[in-house]
Amino acid sequence: MSEEDDLLSFMYACPFGLMELDAQGNIGLINPHAMKHLLPLAGAYGVENFFSATEKYAPELRNFADSFVDSHGTICDGHRIVVDLGYNNRSRQPKVLACSLVKRGPDQLIATLSDISAQVAQEQRMRQADTWFSALIDQINDHALLTIAGDGTVLFANTSFERQTGYTAEQVIGHPLDSVLSEADSADQMTFSIADQLALATRDGWHLFEGWEQRVNGERYWCQRLLVARAEQGDSDNPTFSMVLRDVPEPTEKTNDLIELLTRDYLTGATNRMQFHKVLKLEHTRCTTRRQPLALIILDLDDFKSLNDEHGHPAGDTVLKEVTRIGADCTPARAIFARLGGEEFALLLPEKSLHEAVDLAQTLRRRIAELKIEVPGGHIDVTASLGCAELSETDGSSDDLIRVADRRLYDAKSEGRDRVAPAAA
Repeated sequence: MSEEDDLLSFMYACPFGLMELDAQGNIGLINPHAMKHLLPLAGAYGVENFFSATEKYAPELRNFADSFVDSHGTICDGHRIVVDLGYNNRSRQPKVLACSLVKRGPDQLIATLSDISAQVAQEQRMRQADTWFSALIDQINDHALLTIAGDGTVLFANTSFERQTGYTAEQVIGHPLDSVLSEADSADQMTFSIADQLALATRDGWHLFEGWEQRVNGERYWCQRLLVARAEQGDSDNPTFSMVLRDVPEPTEKTNDLIELLTRDYLTGATNRMQFHKVLKLEHTRCTTRRQPLALIILDLDDFKSLNDEHGHPAGDTVLKEVTRIGADCTPARAIFARLGGEEFALLLPEKSLHEAVDLAQTLRRRIAELKIEVPGGHIDVTASLGCAELSETDGSSDDLIRVADRRLYDAKSEGRDRVAPAAA
């Protein structure tokens, strides 16, 4: 048996996705497991080129390979690709793939793909268990504890709460919790009321909240709060909750860098797909609880593949960065601008109506159309199509909000591109 036959036999017997690529990502050999994972990602791009096939969900892979200067070695190991945000995934468990890239020579790469969705779900469960363990075991003799009614009123406060915050039990019992504690979350200092947090704890059984708090003497400290729905309560109309508060060290610069890495798109600096999914869930709960509007804009650059093919990926990367700059400039307070993958972006608009979303989408469209990206011999004109939706016109789920906005995006594409759907009244 020849060496090539040995390689083919190994690839087909391999229990995970395995591919051989050239430096540009063109696929020479691919096994059935890799084909199974790659086909759903590729869409209209096909599976001839690995980087094109993964562009929508993991555009950073091409950047990783282009920026790797060594003659051989590991480009990335177990890099996570979030494939499914939820609306086509009825298990409600995001589909996540792990990708590794190895450079074997000047024009040879090896890529692997494996489904780690179950592992990611298990990690989430382990983080929950670790949170419980840390809150209930670490410093167990001196943790602040509150009991809270379903309307946010404090029913009980232990002596450790007074030592940690300076508030006596008499000062807080019978009073609303939001008169004592902060409503700003740690990640982006987004405001989530006590009612929002109780709703999340009711839905999930628990909610972890982290951010700055202030003692009665004005001193600020970093606090981790674990809010737990009381499982023993049988009266769903009058639920109660327990809250454990811990005075923990403030995140270091290294921790903040890690948070930035995990929540931001590698190329553009926009919010990444996974963080968008997380914030969408939180804002959906918050706006539903408060009966406030929630709107979404999905933006897709027109003919972006042709732009990349004609002018090269560096020019395409410049376009993506400029679009992100415009998106950031146009993002109102509480909203987030995210890159979902490839040339697709999303702008999540809490407390905004469909009419406001359409007006903002028109502003984005006009500003993108004004872009002039300089390239050798001239410049690139850029346009975008945008679809808008509001939660009130859906079945009430965040999944359907994405679906409606996505459908309208493709309405805008089919009507000639460089437009917004629905059109402004």
